[in-house]
Amino acid sequence: MLSVLANRTYRHLFLAQIIALIGTGLATVALGLLAYDIAGADAGAVLGTAMAIKMVAYIGVAPIVGAYASRLPRRAFLVAMDVIRALIVLALPFVNQVWQIYLLIFVLQSASAGFTPTFQATIPDILRDERDYTKALSLSRLAYDMESLTSPILAAALLTVMNFHWLFSGTAIGFACSALLVLATVLPRPTARKTDKGIYDNTTRGARLYLATPRLRGLLAVTLAAAAASAMVIVNTPVLVQAMLGRGQSAVAITLAAFGCGSMLAALLLPRLLERLSDRTVMLSAASVMTIALVALALFWRGDVPPDWAVVLTGWLVLGIAYSASITPGGRLLRRSSAEADRPALFAAQFALSHVSWLIAYPLAGQAGAIGSMALAFAATAVLAAIGTIIAFKIWPTEDPEVVAHSHSDLPPGHPHLVEGHPSGGARHVFVIDELHPHWPIR
Repeated sequence: MLSVLANRTYRHLFLAQIIALIGTGLATVALGLLAYDIAGADAGAVLGTAMAIKMVAYIGVAPIVGAYASRLPRRAFLVAMDVIRALIVLALPFVNQVWQIYLLIFVLQSASAGFTPTFQATIPDILRDERDYTKALSLSRLAYDMESLTSPILAAALLTVMNFHWLFSGTAIGFACSALLVLATVLPRPTARKTDKGIYDNTTRGARLYLATPRLRGLLAVTLAAAAASAMVIVNTPVLVQAMLGRGQSAVAITLAAFGCGSMLAALLLPRLLERLSDRTVMLSAASVMTIALVALALFWRGDVPPDWAVVLTGWLVLGIAYSASITPGGRLLRRSSAEADRPALFAAQFALSHVSWLIAYPLAGQAGAIGSMALAFAATAVLAAIGTIIAFKIWPTEDPEVVAHSHSDLPPGHPHLVEGHPSGGARHVFVIDELHPHWPIR
């Protein structure tokens, strides 16, 4: 897997990603402490609203950025987003009103909604070989999982020698280092898609292309199942472990670590697994396992008596493995379903639409556990995961070839769906998706 780091450009970008992730992890801890410092007992409500604002920014801003990212200098745009994020987190320690937190969080997450999908769309342009790109996806998944494990530990260590306000400085340093690494890297020049359509058509094009593609509709359904499982873990682990099982904060960390370890294990195994099995087989199998695991955990309850901690740890490990296996190959599907000019818009659409799934799953998992019981929360998220899995099985074609055989004899020379230089001497379809294209295989 590490062989992909031999590519200097990707190595720089991967290091930038790791540094920015660590900084973001520190900011997450610091933001919770800042909310408590300002709002006291209402800190939970403040953080909940901040998370909602984050989702709104992701869903609303990402499609706009995706529509125009290919027209901007890619490196300058990524650096600008990092600089904005660094400036915002430097301003956070100076706020003293809740509305100021909300405003800065919206700007911060809007910059992230611009940076992340553009960054993700850049990687397949650097790593043209699918095996290398698969390794990069697994490394990225490992980076996210390692951040979730190490950032709280690092934050706890730093808080023993400094005030929590200084954690924001660490985040700013992370974004600054990320900007410098991107600045020192030569990125492929984006291929701008020429269009004379208006703002609405441009900003919705990514979502329309995404939803017109059968395999990507399947990806979105699988993402709904993954959101159900991860929301159950993220939202309810503290309550389940401390209130239900009567264990301490260290047990909460260990339980979350079980989920993270499962995710990392799957990320390590996926490159070889995807050489033997199709993306559809791996992702739908993983979604099925998540659903079954949630159902099993719900059935382990005996009235108000929770299952043993060992059962929860095992369940979290299984959910982590299945979660990683269900979402990590998604980048391969996006790469396979787009031409270079449409890639930023398509990655932005995935970024926005996937967060709609989390916007559904987070309140469901939290409210079901708070209003009903933890068993009800397991059952509710299991139902949501089952809905996503069943939809994915139905709408994702069983036969899903990368290139669909058809004739382009009726298309004029120079049409964007014709690419010269194919080994056969003719032209091949490169999935420059057009909802009006007569050959597009809507199934």
